[in-house]
Amino acid sequence: MKITDIFQTQERTFSFEFFPPKTENGYEILLRTIEALRSYRPDFVSVTYGAMGTTQDKTIAITAKIQNEIGITAMSHLTCVGSTEANINEILASLEKSNIKNIMALRGDPPEGQKEFIYTQGGFKNGTDLIRCIKENGRFAIGGAGYPEGHVEAASLESDLAYLKMKMDMGADFIVTQLFLDNRHYYKYRDMALKKGVTLRIIPGVMPVTNYDQITKFSTMCGCAIPSDLEARLRDVRDNKEEVAKVGIEHATNQCMDLLRNGAPGLHFYTLNKSTATQEIFNAVLTGGYGQGHRPG
Repeated sequence: MKITDIFQTQERTFSFEFFPPKTENGYEILLRTIEALRSYRPDFVSVTYGAMGTTQDKTIAITAKIQNEIGITAMSHLTCVGSTEANINEILASLEKSNIKNIMALRGDPPEGQKEFIYTQGGFKNGTDLIRCIKENGRFAIGGAGYPEGHVEAASLESDLAYLKMKMDMGADFIVTQLFLDNRHYYKYRDMALKKGVTLRIIPGVMPVTNYDQITKFSTMCGCAIPSDLEARLRDVRDNKEEVAKVGIEHATNQCMDLLRNGAPGLHFYTLNKSTATQEIFNAVLTGGYGQGHRPG
């Protein structure tokens, strides 16, 4: 099923994101995580994509398994990194053959050890061009990325929103945002996007903080500001993993409840292939009455 078909009957969607593990043990952990979260009946799940061929085949294989064997609507990420247009068309044919009908189209991050994105001759320079290529195939529902605090390479939030409008014009069907830790950024982004003429669903991406060093690294990499009160609470317990997770889950739960109260069209959880934190947050969402139709069982 296409995610756009789900939108026809669901005003609000709940979804999870996974990444292809590098080891057999990691793969077993991923399968257990999917099974644990499957009981919440997510509307769809997504699988991230590796740069320069590191996990591309795994992405397609895992997405196909979730779609065809586990029975959850699945979306494969696809990036521009290291691929020509001919390569992309081959991948699209492989995705279609695997019965995958949904693609998250991204420019992609530079490979490890490379500071800047390097355009591949004969390929695409950004996610907007990739969306156009996928749309020309006409067979997929297409997701695009949104950056509530602006892309780290954008000159301003205003200029970044111009690219968001281009994504819609080129054929994106919906937007999933990068993680953010202050909902005010999402609300401002959503309202500014609408004024720009962006009428797509902008689904907020949520990642519970469970590791202090990890979130500070993510914050630097993607330009996600950590609210001062949250940073102080995390810093006070940074050497206690259980307490860090407790603070992070509490913050993410409050985020989710506030987002849903204020009209967000769902939630997309960045699980990091772990189920515990997501389950705790989702249970609170269910208790609050926001997740009808997504209850375990």
